Amino acid sequence: MTAVRDTQPFPHDARRNAARDMAAAEVAARVVSDRAEGEAYVASVCFKHGPPRLLGVELEYTVHDVVDPRLPLSRTRLAEALGPHAPRTLVPDSPAQPLPAGSTFTLEPGGQAEVSTAPQPSFRSLCEAADTDLAHVTDLLASAGLRLGARGIDPFRSPARLLCTPRYTAMERRFSPLGRGGITMMCSTASLQVCVDAGESHEISHRWAAAHALGPVLLALFSNSRWHAGVDTGCASARWLSVMDTETCRTAAQEPSDDPASAWARRVLDTPLMLLPREGGSWDAPPGLTFADWIAGRGAAASLPRPTLADLDYHLTTLFTPVRPHGYLEIRYLDAQPPKAWSHPVALLAALFSKPSTVDSVREVCEPVADRWSDAARHGLADSRLAAVARTVADLGCSALPNLDLPEHAIGHIADAIDRRLSRRERE
Repeated sequence: MTAVRDTQPFPHDARRNAARDMAAAEVAARVVSDRAEGEAYVASVCFKHGPPRLLGVELEYTVHDVVDPRLPLSRTRLAEALGPHAPRTLVPDSPAQPLPAGSTFTLEPGGQAEVSTAPQPSFRSLCEAADTDLAHVTDLLASAGLRLGARGIDPFRSPARLLCTPRYTAMERRFSPLGRGGITMMCSTASLQVCVDAGESHEISHRWAAAHALGPVLLALFSNSRWHAGVDTGCASARWLSVMDTETCRTAAQEPSDDPASAWARRVLDTPLMLLPREGGSWDAPPGLTFADWIAGRGAAASLPRPTLADLDYHLTTLFTPVRPHGYLEIRYLDAQPPKAWSHPVALLAALFSKPSTVDSVREVCEPVADRWSDAARHGLADSRLAAVARTVADLGCSALPNLDLPEHAIGHIADAIDRRLSRRERE
């Protein structure tokens, strides 16, 4: 009975799943009647209330030839290595199987690998799942003579798009007139994204503000993307600067607010469409057309079908802010870390968000440098003000590591790694 249960749902499970999928489809197809409905929907799906219990991570890496990391990636070589885990953006008829511990595997436009864990109830279980799946991906790639990178930007190769999807083709066209930032962001960068619960209703504004205030400090502390395509950019995080060199309306940090859900909803509707998915045609969106314009039928929207909630859901995926709400808070400002060291910044973040009192301390400590994103990306901890706050934040976070229910040796290892990073930067 267990074997059958693992491969095929019971009839009542199948009926329940089918009913749930049908209900979701009906909601997605609903036309957005006016701006108020659109804003209410965005606020409800992007900020979900509840006890902060879960933790997730998205691990991105550039992929390189083991012998010569300057060699371009081949679609065929990558597909053969990934086998049944290859995403359908690479192999359209792939089964796209999850990784052994349940993580989803995807590829970014330039072939960067991404392992996205399921939400986990503890930092320890998160490490177990992520390390299991990361090791599996590492072995798959090694079988084809490939390896994962260790930096937030490709140190060896210029950006080149590997995936030919309508979304990525339209994105490249849209960003091209703005310079090289767009194609670099799409095809050469890799980040470490940490997902934490938004919290109870009375906590959300505090956790949202703390996640943003920490940004410049942790960006500076864990920056490692100075070299790109064989060139010393002179910047601590060339990855972050490439993101900022696209469209400010969809990449700039959100301003603090006592009601972040409403403020975010207004921003989403006032952001121009980046993409307009179509069957069999270009996905380029009419220039300057916001989602609010589309709802109201203004300008170029007069010739378009009325937008649905599915269209609004898709529009949400085209904002690339430092902290992006998905019902939880997706913290997106960290450079990718070496595969053996990804857990260090995640542990620090998890500890800093482990108690309301620590969250409040974070906001207070980081407030003097909370807007110094550019300085953090350009100078890292060579900026003395950021370095001083980073030391205080590290001490605060390391003192809270016992809240993660880790053994003493693991706490000591993480604290030592963070201290070494601070000390090395301070000597520089």
